[in-house]
Order: sequence, then structure tokens, then C-alpha cells
Amino acid sequence: MLTGLLSSERKRTALVLMGGGARTAYQAGVLQALADMRGLQTAAVQRFPFQVLVGTSAGALNVAFLAARAGHGLIALQELAYFWMQLRSTQVYKLDVSMAARWSKYLAAWSLTRNAMAHGAVLDNTPLVDTLHRAISLTGIEAALQSHAIDALAVTASSYTSGVHWTFCQTRPAAIVTPWQRPGRRADFQPITIEHLMASSALPLLFPPTPLWVDQGAEYFGDGSMRQIAPLSPAVHLGAQKILVVGVGQPLRTAWTGRTQEPGKSVLSRKPGLGTMAGHALASVFHDTLLADVEQLQRVNQTLQRLPPEAARLLPFKPVEVLVIAPSASLDALAMAHMHSLPRHTQQALGGRLKLQSGGAGLASYLLFEPDFVRALMALGAQDAYARKDELLAFMA
Repeated sequence: MLTGLLSSERKRTALVLMGGGARTAYQAGVLQALADMRGLQTAAVQRFPFQVLVGTSAGALNVAFLAARAGHGLIALQELAYFWMQLRSTQVYKLDVSMAARWSKYLAAWSLTRNAMAHGAVLDNTPLVDTLHRAISLTGIEAALQSHAIDALAVTASSYTSGVHWTFCQTRPAAIVTPWQRPGRRADFQPITIEHLMASSALPLLFPPTPLWVDQGAEYFGDGSMRQIAPLSPAVHLGAQKILVVGVGQPLRTAWTGRTQEPGKSVLSRKPGLGTMAGHALASVFHDTLLADVEQLQRVNQTLQRLPPEAARLLPFKPVEVLVIAPSASLDALAMAHMHSLPRHTQQALGGRLKLQSGGAGLASYLLFEPDFVRALMALGAQDAYARKDELLAFMA
């Protein structure tokens, strides 16, 4: 793959965190397990293991959190886990409905529809602004870059105004990286702000768009998972030779298809409810092209390996090693087991009790910023990381 240049000549390992709302607590579990594997319990504070950080949607919040604490060394991965364990839905979003509407799904539906028409979103994510200001130090990001704890931070967002998928990058002022431009996607180098993080994590229809300044003008942006066709590209452009990707996709949801079988009759599909359709729409947004991008990168690697060394050296492409970790179990099923953790008025406002018959688990899994669900996701992440411990440690060596 074509790589960019930074002022340092050291080899770079990138961490790429995909998006998925509350599901991205899974990433904190994976990274906490990695910290334990690398011996965090020793007295010495070990160096932060990633030089390039790239995030999308809630994954962008995670990489920004890590970037601000990269100077702490490996402990930063543990601090991310602690942040998630303290999080609550009320620190991410609120429902702008009356007390009466909170206890009536019909009044709530009318109220939320009115909000969506007025503000372009069902939920109000202003609590997240305060949460991010308290959790993420922008000066800490700059300090980590200046001290070479990291080389680059990048977050992605999708422009509602132009339809272009943007990657916003922050590096040291002396770094040499040329902004890239490809069909439908572009990069720009500017300091990452809370506004960039709010834009990248603005779940479509649920959270309002955020304005950002690009090309001497303001454009409105939403979740970075929309129109994301090359999730590994920013890491490669920023000079990564190795990329660890933690996604939040899941196996096929065979248990949640709504299909029933009656004796002696053909298989019937239950008519999807609002929760099913909303969950499916979000799953489509977050159905990233990660595996296709990994496959393409591996084909390039194989091609380079088959070339004579003298020919390979003349090309502007270098082999890039990739390791992907993703959930081994259904996150919808996990959300179903913890849907009771959502505040009752939130459940009512989002279409009643979000029972299994409505298919509400898929929708709830993006909004369940509650301790029970977070801990279950983190436990799954740790389990999946330890299942590949030897492979993961060899990759990070």
C-alpha cells in the first residue's frame, strides 16, 4: 500500500478502531487485555504501543482518549477501560420530552417526531460534549505528539453537505504528510477538537449533525461510518507498517431474523417492527467495508512479495501487516440480555419496552451506555483477545 511520510523514521504500528455507538466498549475490553498481556502489572510504566491512532464514530472517541493519555504509557489502555466502566447513557444523550411523554409511548413518539423535524435528530447529545471535555485533554494530545509518544491522530466523519468522507489528521508541525484525495474521500490536517469528535460520532437520525470548517467553508457532518469505503487507508497514508484493527461487527444474527417454523408448513418471516427496521438501518451504516479493505491490502502484499526485490524497491508501495479482532458472539443477543438497564423513559420513548418481538435489541445495542452492558462487552473483548493471545503478542512484538 502507498504510505505517507512523517519526520520520524521509526516503524509504526497503527490502531484502527471502528464505530458502533455503545458497542465500542468492546474495544476497551480488547485493549485492556492487551495491556495485561504486555505486563502492565510490573512496576515500570511501559511505552505506549501505537504510533498512529485512527478512529471512526465512537471509535474516534476512544482513540482521542488514548492519544491524550499516550504519555502515560501502557496505562492509557487501562484508563480507557475505567472511563467506559464509569459511563452512563445520561452522560451521552438526553431525551427532550415532557414528563407525561416519558410514560406514554404515544406522546413520546409525537414529541420525538417533533424534535426530529426541528433539529434533525431524535436525541440530544449535548451531554456528550461535557463528557468529552472532562475526559479528553486536547493539550494532552498535543503533548503526546510533541513528545513522540504518538506520531499521528486521525478521526473520520461524513459530510452531509458534500457527501465526501473526510479524515481529519493531527501530527507534529514538522511532520511531512501530504493530504490525500481520492474519489469520495479526502484528508485534511488540522488540530482535532471536541467538535471533530462530536461530528464523527453523530449517529444518523439519532444525533444532530455538527458543523466543521473545510475548504474555507462550513459543512455539516455526521457519523464517520457513513460512506466509509477504505477504513485502513488513513493508517497506511500515515506511514503504518502494522495495523491492529478492532471492529464491532458480529456474526450473522440467525437468532434474531424473526423467522418462525410451524409443523408441516414453510418457514415464515415475522413482519419487522420499528425497532427491527431502525436496528437494521444502523447495522447497514456500521456494516463497514473492513474485511474487503483487508483483503485488498493482502492482495497488494502478495503481489509485492512475488516481485523481484529490485523491482519492489522502485514502487511507492510497502507491505502492511494487518490483524483484525472482532466480536465472536452476537452483540444483539448481548444487548437483549441487558435491555432492562436502559432507563424506563428511554425505552418508552424509543418505542415501548423494545421487546424481542420488536427487534429492538439491535437498536438498543448502539444506545446502551450502561454499566451492565458495558462490562459484558468488555468481558467479551477480553475473552476474544485472550483467545488469540499468542497471535496478538507476536503481532505487537
